[in-house]
Amino acid sequence: MQNGGMPSPEPAVTPEPDATAETAATPQTDATVTPQALRSIRRVLPFTLLWAAGIILIDQATKYWAEATLVPYEAVPVIGEWIQWRLVYNPGAAFGIGGDFTWVLTVIAGIAVVGISIFVARISSVRWALAAGALLGGAISHLGDRLFREPGFARGEIVDFIDYFGIFVGNVADIALVGGAIALVLLSLFGVSPRSPERREPDPSLEAPSTETR
Repeated sequence: MQNGGMPSPEPAVTPEPDATAETAATPQTDATVTPQALRSIRRVLPFTLLWAAGIILIDQATKYWAEATLVPYEAVPVIGEWIQWRLVYNPGAAFGIGGDFTWVLTVIAGIAVVGISIFVARISSVRWALAAGALLGGAISHLGDRLFREPGFARGEIVDFIDYFGIFVGNVADIALVGGAIALVLLSLFGVSPRSPERREPDPSLEAPSTETR
């Protein structure tokens, strides 16, 4: 109380900043651009590319063997009549669909290779790398057939030689494509992330208080 019994004015209270609002206003860091994420991608990417290159090499080598060894359209039993060698040239997609539009299939194959390559460059999970690398290798090998085999550029025919039950004739690249696609579906269903978990640095503010005597 001061002179005249009038109460003294209360001191102004400055409101404390809202930690929740401050956190919400702070932009979150995208885990995909953190140094840890980049290091993980760089560790997995060479393995993925080597795996894809191996599939391309095996596919092209077996196609070369088939052309050098087999007589076109003549069946050679491998496992009875279930699995046979049968050399055919496919201008279309599966089951010969789209044989009159080979150049369209070539464009689609090129787009697929670009899309898969972009995806491969962003994953850091080994399991996803196996699946995506198989897709990339199979797609590139098929695109190579389309571009450089007879009867001409962008109109090349796919070399198929593995006859399944007399219903479908394929090659190693087809096996890689189907296997990779199935693996991607299973990984997605089981919730496996394309990004491997990152090791988080401990937050200094959460560390135990010092035990030193003040």
